[in-house]
Amino acid sequence: MKKANFLVKLAREGKLQVIEPNADVANAYLQKSGKSLSSAKALLVIGNLEDSVALAYYSMYHCLLALLFRVGIKCENHAAAIFLLTSVFGLDNKEISKAKSDRVDKQYYVDFAISKRETSESIAVAEEFIANLADFIARVTEEDVKRFRETANALVQPTK
Repeated sequence: MKKANFLVKLAREGKLQVIEPNADVANAYLQKSGKSLSSAKALLVIGNLEDSVALAYYSMYHCLLALLFRVGIKCENHAAAIFLLTSVFGLDNKEISKAKSDRVDKQYYVDFAISKRETSESIAVAEEFIANLADFIARVTEEDVKRFRETANALVQPTK
């Protein structure tokens, strides 16, 4: 019930909306995802591990936004977007949830150590997540779009 109320609140605030699908915006987010992943790899090479982890997460998040825009969902909240991955699309959100948590820990707190190996693993997880989600996006049909939008609409409506 808490998550449902959270989504309804975001919808009331205009931060979560079912809109017209937009392939151009979806493609732009896929490109942004690729750039973030490339940057994460470059930062790993120069030893900037905290920012590398952050960009590995953002590469995943931008890919998720591509999916949302592909079907016509605009979401301005990271936690809600991650929740929608499971609740609308039936996809596992464990990897992106962990990546988000790792990003927060590494970016905002100083008492976390991180190794090159852990950072490399974060990038590998991001690569796999992006590959799987990009494949999913490519296979979405217009019938799927209709179904996903109906599911999203039901989630943002207040319960009576």
